[in-house]
Amino acid sequence: MGESAKTAANAAVRHSERLYVPWWGWPLPVLGAVLLAAEIDLGYPGIRAWLPYVIALPVVVALLLSLGRSKVRITGGDEPELWVGDAHLPLRYAGEVEIFDKEAKRKALGRDGDPAAYVLHRGWVGPVVKVHLTDANDPTPYWLFSTRHPEKVAELLKGA
Repeated sequence: MGESAKTAANAAVRHSERLYVPWWGWPLPVLGAVLLAAEIDLGYPGIRAWLPYVIALPVVVALLLSLGRSKVRITGGDEPELWVGDAHLPLRYAGEVEIFDKEAKRKALGRDGDPAAYVLHRGWVGPVVKVHLTDANDPTPYWLFSTRHPEKVAELLKGA
């Protein structure tokens, strides 16, 4: 893994995107943290009334930031690779590429899915890309991952 990480750091990045939580995903959890802190404050008034706010709000912000830390990257160079989260796939093992819109991804993630597949799904990102693997030694039949730019990702994977 160390060698691959160095290779990915030195290779030219052809596509990179972070699957962050959009702005519309923030208000409800933050409001929930404020209401929880206010409820605790009403039950335990006094000097520690500020404590629930100091704990709940940063925890929710940290949670939302950690949910958006996943990346999708395609590197170039001598050994092009697809990086999805912390996993990477040399593109020489990438076979057929399929794009599913947000309506079709429900079947792809549900009853039509394979439990042995590698999946990185983010509910706030509409489309997913499915990459079939050609490596006979890999027990993973395909990778299925969310991306905001499925056409560009599919074009880069097919071109490699």
